[in-house]
Amino acid sequence: RIVRRACRHGNKLGAKGSFFYRIVAALVTEMGEAFPELKQQQAHIERVLKTEEEQFAKTLEQGLKILEQDLAELSGSVIPGEVIFKLYDTYGFPVDLTGDIARERELTLDEEGFEREMQAQRERARSASAFGMDYNSLVKVEGETRFTGYAGTSGSGKVVALFREGMSVEQLNAGEEGVVVLDQTPFYAESGGQVGDCGYLASEGLRFDVRDTSKAGGAFLHHGIVDSGSLRVGAGVEATVDASVRQATALNHSATHLLHAALRQILGEHVTQKGSLVDSQRLRFDFSHFEAIKPEQLKALEDKVNAEIRGNTAVEIEETDIETAKGKGAMALFGEKYGDQVRVLTMGGGFSVELCGGTHVKRTGDIGLFKITSEGGVAAGVRRIEAVTGEQALNYLNGAEEQLKEAAALIKGNRENLLDKLSGVLERNRQLEKELEQLKAKAASATGSDLAGSAIEVGGVRTLAARVDGLDGKALLALVDQLKNKLGSAVILLGGVLDDKVVLVAGVTQDLTGKFKAGELMKQAAAMVGGKGGGRPDMAQGGGSEPQKLDDALALTRGFVEQGL
Repeated sequence: RIVRRACRHGNKLGAKGSFFYRIVAALVTEMGEAFPELKQQQAHIERVLKTEEEQFAKTLEQGLKILEQDLAELSGSVIPGEVIFKLYDTYGFPVDLTGDIARERELTLDEEGFEREMQAQRERARSASAFGMDYNSLVKVEGETRFTGYAGTSGSGKVVALFREGMSVEQLNAGEEGVVVLDQTPFYAESGGQVGDCGYLASEGLRFDVRDTSKAGGAFLHHGIVDSGSLRVGAGVEATVDASVRQATALNHSATHLLHAALRQILGEHVTQKGSLVDSQRLRFDFSHFEAIKPEQLKALEDKVNAEIRGNTAVEIEETDIETAKGKGAMALFGEKYGDQVRVLTMGGGFSVELCGGTHVKRTGDIGLFKITSEGGVAAGVRRIEAVTGEQALNYLNGAEEQLKEAAALIKGNRENLLDKLSGVLERNRQLEKELEQLKAKAASATGSDLAGSAIEVGGVRTLAARVDGLDGKALLALVDQLKNKLGSAVILLGGVLDDKVVLVAGVTQDLTGKFKAGELMKQAAAMVGGKGGGRPDMAQGGGSEPQKLDDALALTRGFVEQGL
């Protein structure tokens, strides 16, 4: 936000285009000795600042247009909260920038109204959550739940609190949804990007299906429904985590740590985690980086992570104090809160050393296989990688293999000769397209000769409006060019229907462009068929989605010429 304000004020002072990143050199000269990281990272800092400037230029341009429109309609001297929120939420326009602009124009912001809009958005997000209720903020439980899940996926516990629809209750009966709090549990509660465990709680005559587990302070909340029997506060239960889901989640979580280390090695030390989501089906990892990852870099990432997996080294977990952990080079994960005692997770004999409270594999080889499924941008300077491991990775590769077989069968080939066969098909396709273009040109030439004869005189100006269905814009452009040559001096509008859409091309010979503009004719005709169009004075293109009005659009040509005269 500070960088964006600096960019805006720099532009107001007369700086043109991207300028802010150039100041880094002066900063290095002044402060490089005291902060050697500036010198080491100069090129990276400049690249990130330049990217941010370019991105912000687009945001600023769009946001200012919207703000100007709203200010033009403003009555009074206060910018309404809903306007500030719309700029912020829809267009990414920072609130403090809106405040700067307001002060320059002697206006004020409706900050209370903005906060109301923000609160309404939070409420919408909460109501759309999986449980429809924010138990994490509603539930107040004395004491903490002791987590026993590192040692295994089952254990006993005592019910210390029950909740139904956000209210504390003494009992949950069959068919009722609610939340169970135990004094100790093997269920992992969602944190650090890892989703909560699922499974069931049971005792004689009772089964409570746990669909998710979350935290409220130190208490673990088991969300679910009573399948049979009744559950009372004070009752003892046997807690059983779905071990297959827990293990599949562990594979993905451990692979996330390997991926993070591989990213820092291949892309650079500037990479830091910005968020993650780990469940039994996949892993999603957000990280700081300024550009799309190249295909060869993605392959290198996969290769490095899979090499660590094949190394099958033991995963070491040590509980120690935070300072000792940092001394070992442990990286803290984004969004995690750490107490005095932390868990240090070491993989690959030091390949990855991070602080993490999640559940993990015993050896890297347990992950089996790592496969990246997608890479893309999620915000300015933040990229996202999604990947699968273990059985899901095998399923992904098997699916790709099946698609490969189907593709080979379509062109009567196999895996070995697929590329040769495909190259042959593409070459043949290019030849056929060329032949088709030649045939279209011949047909257009013949059509042009026929159409030229149907031109009429309107006030001494040769005028031609004709319907030619089945041709695309390129073919119609070529046809208008031919008609210009044949007629010598004319105003022309051709239109047709192709794939249920209207295609329009207008042309005016050079000698008439002083009086008639093809772009103006096109705007009128395209509007008639429910579309848009425009272009140069001598040639214009457009289209629309209402074929039934095409004849009316073509009929506009005569009136257009008469008006021009």
